[in-house]
Amino acid sequence: MPSEDDFNYALENTEVIRQPDGQIATFGTTSFRFYLITEIMDRVNQVRVRDGRVYAERPQIIAPGHYTKLALENFGEKAQDFAAWLESSGAQLAILKYGFNFRRGEVTENLVNRSVEDVIADVNRQVDASNDPLSAVIQGVDDAWEVCLLKFTVDLIQKSSGDNLGDFRKRGLL
Repeated sequence: MPSEDDFNYALENTEVIRQPDGQIATFGTTSFRFYLITEIMDRVNQVRVRDGRVYAERPQIIAPGHYTKLALENFGEKAQDFAAWLESSGAQLAILKYGFNFRRGEVTENLVNRSVEDVIADVNRQVDASNDPLSAVIQGVDDAWEVCLLKFTVDLIQKSSGDNLGDFRKRGLL
């Protein structure tokens, strides 16, 4: 099992080279294609390119009353008082819940005997040619590539959440 240092190393060494042009859709599922490029440790000019999809489910609104009931099991009186205050604050404190998944069977891996810079340039050209605005190019760590993919999804949430909240407000859902 990877250590906390392994996770931190993967997070610190994940770079989204190319962001998708789109964001997570507020009212529906969004599919992002990713190309995750990693150097193979202890091998010169050996690069792995993973090609797959991440599916972002429709964000869900979790209202304060519902959230506090779930989160306060086994908490004391002061926490219950705080929960009551949260509930009285209304929709200003609503939280969005995002769900992601990727299907391992849909991820392909290719080993390339070139420099990582050349591979990144090639993949960027491939994305340009595909004309897919929901493609991302990510450079990360081979052993912890899934951590790199999770970091990408967190970045997508940060990029999308403001617009998602705005869409919910426009429809009177918040």
